[in-house]
Amino acid sequence: MLKSFNKQKQNWNYLVALLILIAPFNGCSKDGTAPGFTADFSYSFIDDNNVRFTNESEGDYLRMNWNFGNGSTESTTTKSQSYEVYYPEAGDYNVNLVVIGFDGEQNSASKKINITKTDFAISFTAEPDAAKSNYINLKNTSVGEFDSFQWKFRNKTIENETNAVAYFPYAGTYKIELIITKNGNTFSSTESITIAADDSEYFAKLELVWEDNFDGNAVNTDNWTFETGSGGWGNNELQNYTAGDNAVVQDGILTITAGKVNDAKVAGSYNSSRMITSGKKEFTYGRMEIRAKLPSGTGIWPAIWMLGANIGTAGWPACGEIDIMEYVGYQPNTVHATVHTTAGSGGNGNGNSKTLETAEEEFHVYGVFWTEKEMVFYTDSPENVTHRYAPSNKTSDNWPFDKPQFFILNVAVGGNWGGAQGIDNSIFPQSMEVDYVRVYQEM
Repeated sequence: MLKSFNKQKQNWNYLVALLILIAPFNGCSKDGTAPGFTADFSYSFIDDNNVRFTNESEGDYLRMNWNFGNGSTESTTTKSQSYEVYYPEAGDYNVNLVVIGFDGEQNSASKKINITKTDFAISFTAEPDAAKSNYINLKNTSVGEFDSFQWKFRNKTIENETNAVAYFPYAGTYKIELIITKNGNTFSSTESITIAADDSEYFAKLELVWEDNFDGNAVNTDNWTFETGSGGWGNNELQNYTAGDNAVVQDGILTITAGKVNDAKVAGSYNSSRMITSGKKEFTYGRMEIRAKLPSGTGIWPAIWMLGANIGTAGWPACGEIDIMEYVGYQPNTVHATVHTTAGSGGNGNGNSKTLETAEEEFHVYGVFWTEKEMVFYTDSPENVTHRYAPSNKTSDNWPFDKPQFFILNVAVGGNWGGAQGIDNSIFPQSMEVDYVRVYQEM
């Protein structure tokens, strides 16, 4: 027993010595001396749930970092500044003030405040629907008065509905968030829910939210803008895009025609049209379908595609590109679907091809089923898949596709891909005909 006691005593002496060695560094300057300032603050109750904090620190120091114990923090160099802090729920809160000197030395002060009354408490329930396993019934059970609230889940936002329904078409674990606004402050509560199985009827549940059937006798400028110029468009293309001269709407069909200006096979030797919905019609997720008939001949390069609406700030390929359909005339009856991202772009884009024997002779539907899980490219029906893109670990590099994209319809001539086997000047004019563009989404 004595031997054990002596050993414990030795350990205790070692611990005390270690604490003595460490202690001078807590609240000391770099040279080991005590800082030339002290940390302190006072507080007073404005009412049961609002507290005013005032800095009482003394000496010469640079900055103060406050932690009010309720998730709110402040950092300031203004020594005379006071803070009014709202504590909606009853309870004890540990408030801490760290005072930092010019050389990085620190002192701190902590105090516990007691809130005796609950003025507001955020809470909600999220219960699976007994009859529909992909639906979650939400109820805002928050206590007290507040100005507004919203539910957030997936890419959805529901405003000010006490009882709401959240839909999750795919199996997985998801976060549901309730955000409440009160007196200009926001409060948030989250809950994770698990969906056991995919909804096999998801595709059919999407509803038409926008379409252009190309009725009338002109391109609808509420939907489309013509991009113009002959600068190669990043692919050394040779056409000059005109301000609509090469796009005609008649009998419910948009016809984009590439024509020959001269035989020189240089920039400007051809003209065509390029139409975009940027700033007018932009979409995140959904089922996009375009019914079209394609041109033919070596050197022609029509495309039906989408670009990230943030291309002006993010640049390409970080904005993401969705090539619903591309066609190069020297590979007749072969349609291509490709995704371009920072992780893979240009010749390294992620894509696939499919034989379509009547691409030039008949109209076909070119579609992409775009969800937060994957993109499925198809022709005529979703069962006729051209390409599937679904990175298992989604990052900003390989999945910038959680933001809006706009449509592009164009017919290029030549270029790195379209002109890879030259241009046959005898084929012109060549046209892509478009029957409609349609977008289906969750409602």
